[in-house]
Amino acid sequence: MIRAHGLTKRYGDRTVVQDLDFTVRPGTVTGFLGPNGAGKSTTMRMLLGLDSPTRGRSTVNGRSYATHPAPLTRVGALLEARSAHPGRSAFHHLTALAHTHGIPRRRVEEVIDLAGLTGSAHRRVKGFSLGMGQRLGIAAALLGDPATVLLDEPVNGLDPEGVLWIRTLLTSLAAEGRTVLVSSHLMSEMALTADHLIVIGRGRLLADTTVAELVRSAGGASVKVVTPRAAELTTRLTAPGVTVTTAPRVPTADAPARELRVRGADAAHIGAVAAAHAIPLHELTPQTVSLEQAFMDLTRESAEHRPRRQPRPSTVPTPTGAAT
Repeated sequence: MIRAHGLTKRYGDRTVVQDLDFTVRPGTVTGFLGPNGAGKSTTMRMLLGLDSPTRGRSTVNGRSYATHPAPLTRVGALLEARSAHPGRSAFHHLTALAHTHGIPRRRVEEVIDLAGLTGSAHRRVKGFSLGMGQRLGIAAALLGDPATVLLDEPVNGLDPEGVLWIRTLLTSLAAEGRTVLVSSHLMSEMALTADHLIVIGRGRLLADTTVAELVRSAGGASVKVVTPRAAELTTRLTAPGVTVTTAPRVPTADAPARELRVRGADAAHIGAVAAAHAIPLHELTPQTVSLEQAFMDLTRESAEHRPRRQPRPSTVPTPTGAAT
């Protein structure tokens, strides 16, 4: 388990992390999210004792990381994929780490195989691609078979097969009862992998919640309904907790139906009400807010690099003399 208590980090007059309180529990994959510059990497460095907090403290499995006598066997971390000496092979890099904790050679071979590096184990690291470097970093993080794993942007540089591999790995680690904290900018992956989310912006805690609850708070599920008798269906659906909004599109003779967006009632209920009153439906489609949209809504005011206006769609010029 990871705990942060009032974690704060300042550099001069600039506050990078401010009063963070959160708990990362075992048995779940916890996504650590935030825009660029939000303070995620600084926070992870403080959890691992690489940066000293200005105020507050953090513990891993009940004690500060630096006080663990054999930290590699308690906490596995990936903060920088290119941390291995470029002149060493993957095998020798992991073997050197293993010797510092009395980890046997068979475990080195196990994590090499787990990371899919068996065919490249004796190549020099300087020839590795970014994706292979990530795999090596993850192998190093798992070398001591730790109960707690912290990974900073582990899918960077991975191909689709590698992304699927890390997704499966993270969920399997959590299923074994380990504590897993992973940062990522890929919301689609977090939606598939994470059970819980910690979201920060400008160093402050914005959310400590489940994926489902964050999506729900951002607008949750709704149902798109298209019907030529929109006013009647709206009346029939009126009930406590149900809201019906009408799309701004004006019906025409060619398209007489109107589009409704219904919240608080599922598609089965809407369909049953429409059928009971012989109201024709041209479309009945459940809609959900994506995790990406929920994240963007939550962090919009915390983004460090935000354009003042959205870019205009590009246009392709018509070649001179071409027919228009």
